[in-house]
Amino acid sequence: MNYVNSIGLRKLRESAGLSQRELADRIGISDKAVSKWETGRGLPDVGTLSALATALGVSLTELFSGNRSINQNPSGNMLRSCFYVCPDCGNIIHSTGSASLTCCGKELHPMVANEPDAGHEIQVDTPEDEYYVYIKHPMTREHHIHFISYVNYERVQLVRLYPEQEASARFQRCGSGYLYWFCNHDGLYKIKL
Repeated sequence: MNYVNSIGLRKLRESAGLSQRELADRIGISDKAVSKWETGRGLPDVGTLSALATALGVSLTELFSGNRSINQNPSGNMLRSCFYVCPDCGNIIHSTGSASLTCCGKELHPMVANEPDAGHEIQVDTPEDEYYVYIKHPMTREHHIHFISYVNYERVQLVRLYPEQEASARFQRCGSGYLYWFCNHDGLYKIKL
């Protein structure tokens, strides 16, 4: 019985941003075994399925179907993330859709994300199972990156930054998603990972 879809397995691995070797290392097998699974010449042992699903960031149902289920609910989808920043105290507020919010007595509006320009380019490296992101940007009290966030279909990871520190962050890699970063002078930026 072919309980794992070989083509779907390759799609899941690629959408998680993993090579065959990286996936194999995560679950303690050889990359040749992963290659056999993806070409339909072999199947994972039943005892490996849970570790395989975890390494790919999917449920067992998604693993068996070969398709990642993405929340299409418009009211609670993480990919519809909105960010708000209070201009007075610097509070960062995240919601999964637009909301009516106030902070320090002021109404906040969701920020609109821009494409990065020359002064706000982000570099992304992928050591092991992380995204290491770095922005070459001034980090002074008057002009700095306020936060960097990685958002995918199931979670939001956010790192608050402060003046005088490096504009960088590390995030656990768990599939494709978006990187957001906010400059206190120029606004919100976003790229797809």
